[in-house]
Amino acid sequence: MEKIPLDKSNSFTKNAQIMPTSPTTPHSVSFSDDQFTDVDQFTNAISTINDKSSSLPEVPDCIETLSKIVESRIAKYSSGEINMKVGKMTEEDSFFIEAVRRISKLTSALSEFSSDSNANPSLNQTSVVLQRAMAFLEEEFRALLEDTSRNEPDHENLPNIRKFSSFSSKNQQEHSDRCAFQREQDSGESDEYAAYPPELVVKLNKISTTMISGGYETECCQVYFIARRNAIKNQMNKLEFEKINMDEVVKMPWESLETEISRWIKVVKNCSDVIFPGEKKLGESVFSDYPLIFRNLSGNLVRVVVILLLDFVEATAMAKRSAEKLFKYLDMYETLQNLIPAIRGESCSDELMEEVVVSIDRIGESAASIFCELENSIKGDAARTSVPGGAVHPLTRYVMNYLKYACEYKDTLEKIFEKHAELENKYIKPQSNHLSSHDIEKEGESPHDYDTASSTTPFSIQVVMVMDLLDANLEQKSKLYRDPSLCYVFLMNNGRYILQKVKGSTEIRQVMGDTWCRRKSTIVRQYHKNYQRETWNRVLQCLNHEGLSVNGKVNKPLLKERFKIFTTTFDEIHRTQSMWVVSDEQLQSELRISISSVVIPAYRSFVGRFKQHLDSGKQADKYIKYQPEDIETLIEGLFEGNTASMARRKT
Repeated sequence: MEKIPLDKSNSFTKNAQIMPTSPTTPHSVSFSDDQFTDVDQFTNAISTINDKSSSLPEVPDCIETLSKIVESRIAKYSSGEINMKVGKMTEEDSFFIEAVRRISKLTSALSEFSSDSNANPSLNQTSVVLQRAMAFLEEEFRALLEDTSRNEPDHENLPNIRKFSSFSSKNQQEHSDRCAFQREQDSGESDEYAAYPPELVVKLNKISTTMISGGYETECCQVYFIARRNAIKNQMNKLEFEKINMDEVVKMPWESLETEISRWIKVVKNCSDVIFPGEKKLGESVFSDYPLIFRNLSGNLVRVVVILLLDFVEATAMAKRSAEKLFKYLDMYETLQNLIPAIRGESCSDELMEEVVVSIDRIGESAASIFCELENSIKGDAARTSVPGGAVHPLTRYVMNYLKYACEYKDTLEKIFEKHAELENKYIKPQSNHLSSHDIEKEGESPHDYDTASSTTPFSIQVVMVMDLLDANLEQKSKLYRDPSLCYVFLMNNGRYILQKVKGSTEIRQVMGDTWCRRKSTIVRQYHKNYQRETWNRVLQCLNHEGLSVNGKVNKPLLKERFKIFTTTFDEIHRTQSMWVVSDEQLQSELRISISSVVIPAYRSFVGRFKQHLDSGKQADKYIKYQPEDIETLIEGLFEGNTASMARRKT
């Protein structure tokens, strides 16, 4: 801007006229663009004077006029004659902002001549006006920021808080094969947060710039911080999250704590995806001329919110640990991990980031400890009562469901156990009590070996350890059965269930590996062979041809005894094993087919060879109770699982 020199009388040359006004109607005072130019030129002229102890040039009348106009506008705004909070930057608003900025610059320039008595009247006048103007702008800034009716999302459109029940107890009913746990699911996007109209953001920007440039940075930042802190608090309240005393969290029943964790997760996700990005976008617009100031403001806002969230994590990690809490803890771990990118940047201090990392480690340590407690749960399950019919044990269902859902968090648990587990020294190689050394050598080693896992990591080693303990526990439980055949059916049922669970879950199969699956299949097949040998060899001995012919003649009494023993033995097996349980349809079919393939051909051959040596008629029917087709039908009735009858029997 061109600088206007001082005239010979050391006064400022005025080229604009003050419009006549009535002294009784100060609100009608107006100001032209030329008068604004005069104010700017005077301000620039005195700012360039190097000797501030020299006399101040004569202050032009436009300075007093401008001061009166600013006071007049403040009075109009205060009386409601002019509404500044309509959200749109009107000409009146623009004029007022520009006038205050000029008053601010002028006051700053005049203050350097405070020792000049000629400057004091103008300095006092502009200082008072500036103070009133800034006080007014501060209130307007606060009112615009707190005008939540236009910028807050509708409460009813916010994502609902869903309560997820914990992992089901291992004491659930035997037939239940479902885990009640569900991973926290993301609901739809919420309405845009902090969505001020563009015109209002422009006005906020102009006010903040005016206040900061006028030396009112502290007041401006304080108003903005408090308003946005309250807005964030309101948003969190709408998500039904409130600060809870740490002692209350530690002592809270799991059902209540589970709900609070779900709510906390929702709030953190909302902060990561909505609140923090929304605050960043708003702040960068409002303080576009002062990015460093906003970074400090943003850092303080983020810290207040994050510390509140971390306090809940700290309290949760201190709560009593139990198996059903694992999955919620893992959800918290992942949620905190996802929070880091949302707060990382110039506005987040290293100290705050370190606190977040510490909280992640704390909740991760709790999760690792809970998972390791699964070992103690298995060791402590020393039931003295056998499961009726050799069915799948509830412990097997519980552990495999637990592992299945745990492996859905495979990547997270890998990170956790990298820090919190040293499992190699704890590993104990399992022993099989049901496979002979010949069987092991022939069929291959136990599947539970480090080399069988797809990758040897701390978490995969931990899963193998759990599998080892489960197998050892099941082998001990199999000894509760007096009937060796039922013992093998029990091991077969549980082994097949474990195998199918692993094969049916991509995540757990990735942990265990294909080699483990093949070796486990070999062990289950061996249980099958052992069952068949234990049960049906004695049936086949009844159908042995040896000893029935002496010197070419059939020993009829011995033949009749053989038929009688076969019928009695088969009836006893059928009566007993039709009450045994094989719930896996494929395994049930495989068992029946393998039995039929051995028994029916042998029986058909025996009947065909020796039936003619019995007296015809009633005598033959007396000793040959079943035809081969009857045997096949009866075999199809095995393993139906009449557990009510089985429960009344001693096994």
